[in-house]
Amino acid sequence: MDTITKKNKLYIIAEIGSVHDGSFGNACKLIYLAAKCGANAVKFQTHFGEFESLKSAKRPSFFKEEDRISYFNRTMFNFSEYKKFIFLARKNKIDFLSSPFSLEAVDFLEKLKVKAYKIPSGELTNHPLLARIAKTKKKVFLSTGMANWNEIDDAVKILRKNKDLTVMQCTSIYPCPLDKVGLNVISEIRKRYKIKVGFSDHTNDSIAAIGAVFFGATVIEKHITFSKYMYGSDAKNAMEPKEFKIFCNDIKKASFILNNPIKKNIYYNFKNIKKVFEKSVVSKIDLSKGIKIKINHLSFKKPGDGISASKYKKLLGLTLRKDIKKDTKILFKFLKK
Repeated sequence: MDTITKKNKLYIIAEIGSVHDGSFGNACKLIYLAAKCGANAVKFQTHFGEFESLKSAKRPSFFKEEDRISYFNRTMFNFSEYKKFIFLARKNKIDFLSSPFSLEAVDFLEKLKVKAYKIPSGELTNHPLLARIAKTKKKVFLSTGMANWNEIDDAVKILRKNKDLTVMQCTSIYPCPLDKVGLNVISEIRKRYKIKVGFSDHTNDSIAAIGAVFFGATVIEKHITFSKYMYGSDAKNAMEPKEFKIFCNDIKKASFILNNPIKKNIYYNFKNIKKVFEKSVVSKIDLSKGIKIKINHLSFKKPGDGISASKYKKLLGLTLRKDIKKDTKILFKFLKK
């Protein structure tokens, strides 16, 4: 394990969402790929169609071939399959998370003894769901993509009793244009609630997430997929494995830089290199004994192992004790008042 990975404080969530399209094999492979690419956690979505949606609920544009309840029922996994996902995540040394979309989904996940919850922004105003999750006192990642401050205030108030709450800035536009990312909100969340802040990235590259790290985000979430051409709501705006690996590496580097401040007055090994690249005070022309040094007598050239060019004023008005040739480094022992 390299130093950047070993010492990194950043927590990266690979959002699998619905990309598996109900395939147990696909889901398992995505867990493996997320771990291999450098994620710290995988996140699923726990849907029970009959408990979270009316049949008459408006269908989003990406569900053209089937209604939402049919889709949820077709792509859901059973208790045994979830246990295998959790085992596989543990085997690959990453955490398992899921977003519950109903009270029944929370109960289901509690039976699986999950260690944390991700609350999607569409559920932020579902106070009964928040209260149920708050009772677990487990770690929570709260997404705020479509919420205003009053709604976020109410949600945070309910979830404050949880021992570990992270509020995630995001914008629920897929893909999210750069002028709608809102990294400033990360600072506002930190100031407003005095808690950890994360960033759920819906853009098409890594620049927003890197910026989020420098604004103070300690958790980053990003969708992962086998291919952007897969069916469903998430794949089109997710990252394929090669992209996701680069993404993880880049934001870990950003976090590593941020968490390794330097003191500018400590020069490390610059003492020798300064001699190579800095300038010393030298004679611009041949100078005779007894001359009082003026600025037009001086030149400034490498190497920097003589009197530093920054100290040239200390030489002005002093008298030479000896003759010196052009391009001679002028030393204080050559001079007198």
